Amino acid sequence: MTDTPLPTALITGASAGIGATYADRLARRGHDLILVARDEARLTALADRLHAETGRSVTVLRADLTNEADVARVEARLAEDARIGLFVNNAGMSLTGNLLTAEPEAITRLIALNVTAPTRLAAAAGRAFAARGGGAIVNVSSVLSQVVETFDGAYNGTKAHLLTVSRWLNRQLGDRGVYVQAVLPAATRTEIWERSGIDIDSFPAEIVMEVGDLVDAALVGFDAREEVTIPPLADEGLWIAADQARAAMVPVLGGNRPAARYRVSVDT
Repeated sequence: MTDTPLPTALITGASAGIGATYADRLARRGHDLILVARDEARLTALADRLHAETGRSVTVLRADLTNEADVARVEARLAEDARIGLFVNNAGMSLTGNLLTAEPEAITRLIALNVTAPTRLAAAAGRAFAARGGGAIVNVSSVLSQVVETFDGAYNGTKAHLLTVSRWLNRQLGDRGVYVQAVLPAATRTEIWERSGIDIDSFPAEIVMEVGDLVDAALVGFDAREEVTIPPLADEGLWIAADQARAAMVPVLGGNRPAARYRVSVDT
């Protein structure tokens, strides 16, 4: 009698940082991999190393997820390859500057990579996994999804979008055997900072997490089937209380008349 093989994992943004570290950890757990990113040379080098070290099958799929045709190719792979049962939705970018100082084209690219592509791919994976009777989706959001005070505004908003999509999908697909996890990293030592013109070493060391620690923590949350995993948050009660406060508003967010505080008084 043999154990059931683990599903193939498709990982976007897999050439470096969080995506490459997920590839390493998942290969060592026994998953075959499909690695997606723009830099084919780096993907190939990573695939060759992981195959040599783990014996797993590692396939490279070059794609620029700001390009419509490339997004469609990855959607098709998720839909058609029945071996895939785990999708790590990780590709993303941040702005150089902020919403008010960045070039319009950079904002458009940010939305394409951080909103359009991950939303479409999460939907494609959700449909495919539900039809196959099971699977798991990991959406890499950010603690900045909860922050309006700092950073660039647009990036924070894209990550809030992905968190909402992730939690909605988890509720829609849970009873169809599909688990959806949102991972909210804080500042993590990856190349995204250098690409945005920010020196990560200028941050206090106590707030910067190493990428291996981040992914290992996220996988603990994955194994526990957490809906939302926030690796740097020590007091889980803070998240629970915030989410309970959000949920308490839901029943009273509708109505056929404005709340009393917004009604115009009419003198007679």
